[in-house]
Amino acid sequence: MTLSSQNKNPKQIILNAFDMNSVGHINHGLWTHPRDESHRFNELSYWTDLAQTLEQGLFDGLFIADITGVYDVYQNGLDLTLKESIQLPSHDPSTLVSAMAAVTQHLGFGVTVNLSYESPYQFARRFASLDHLTNGRIGWNIVTGYLDSAERLIGQKGLKDHDLRYEQAEEFIELCYKFWEGSWEDDAIQKDKLNRVFTDPSKVHAIQHQGKFFQSQGIFQVSPSIQRTPVLYQAGASSKGLAFATQHAEAMFIGADTPEKLKQQVDKIRALALSHGRDEQAIKLFVGISVVTAETDELAQEKLAEYIRYASPEAGLAHFSSSVGIDLSQFADDEAIPYKQTNSIASVNNKFKEQKVTRADLKAQHVLGGRYPLIVGSGKTVAEKLIQLLDETGVDGFNLTRTVAPESHQDFIRWVIPELQERSRYKTAYETGSLRHKLFAQGDRLAANHPVQQYRCQSSCSHPKTPQKQTA
Repeated sequence: MTLSSQNKNPKQIILNAFDMNSVGHINHGLWTHPRDESHRFNELSYWTDLAQTLEQGLFDGLFIADITGVYDVYQNGLDLTLKESIQLPSHDPSTLVSAMAAVTQHLGFGVTVNLSYESPYQFARRFASLDHLTNGRIGWNIVTGYLDSAERLIGQKGLKDHDLRYEQAEEFIELCYKFWEGSWEDDAIQKDKLNRVFTDPSKVHAIQHQGKFFQSQGIFQVSPSIQRTPVLYQAGASSKGLAFATQHAEAMFIGADTPEKLKQQVDKIRALALSHGRDEQAIKLFVGISVVTAETDELAQEKLAEYIRYASPEAGLAHFSSSVGIDLSQFADDEAIPYKQTNSIASVNNKFKEQKVTRADLKAQHVLGGRYPLIVGSGKTVAEKLIQLLDETGVDGFNLTRTVAPESHQDFIRWVIPELQERSRYKTAYETGSLRHKLFAQGDRLAANHPVQQYRCQSSCSHPKTPQKQTA
């Protein structure tokens, strides 16, 4: 028994479903399974049914991945990507949120948007509107992109330098803070029919921004929403990415080969948060996992064997090739893959520099078509492994990928959730309030020690005497 499980109030697991508005997401090839319904991803009922299922299971959120671009590095083309539907076709994730919010009351929605190809104003307006319509349940997963194909689709010459992308991200989010937090005071909306004043003009302020990447002048069009700024997610693991994430993010997605390495990441992130003047617990940390579960360990292993027959490790390699910017089809199975500096995902690519990795090693990691850690067993077995990982590493929760949709989430809810609840490691009912309040129990708005504070209107600040940063 772990120390945490002996406590009267043991740490509870935060749980997101991890999905994408596409057929193939992480565990590639499983779309061919007879019971898989991911081919219905372009039907609204597929998503509203999923949202209701997740809320029945008391999931904290549905985290929706997205990419701009296509996976065309493997075999120097798109044939396998198209045949195996490796995140292609993929549709805009933000279009799903309002419909899912309409059939749920508590489920949060974390939506991935690549800021490299967005207008800060249009993006900020869209997400502020979603925060209104979801009653404060929207989050933004901040990504800067890593695909050369995206640059060609958008009409740019080539993928920006990795560090330059984060420099642009800093200015992008600064301008969004100004829109969300600095244009409208909390009490600007009057709704005074008698005096014909819907909005008090003295409480709405123009934003003026002249930066290296963006310029903007004028008032924000959207009135203050419940959270103002959406819950901020990020997955940066490079030095630049970590610096950005630990300054801005409220939730981060991390991963490692071993629990020991995972704990090292957790400790490093907590320390970096403190160095930015934030609380060390200001960032919730999530690990991506895949789970195959059933009534017994034996039945779970049988289900895994069944799934493996339909999975495509090669499709997983095609996905991974674009992640690292290296065509892995050119190497023999027993050949060590050399490190090559690219502008793709730096933290993933660095593994080739740190250790010997062969194509055969990668195939073994992609037994279900994806490289996320795989946990197999009865509900009891899975629950105990999740609790152990949580207690040993200090993470806060998990992003649960789908295998066969929708049964993998249904299985998790049926077999694993009750075991976690029995051990007091998972909630038995939702708290009320916004997504941010559910995660941190500290209200709807970002904390006063977050960088957003310097961009707030005086009357919107919890500490009015805090000096305001110039918006010019």
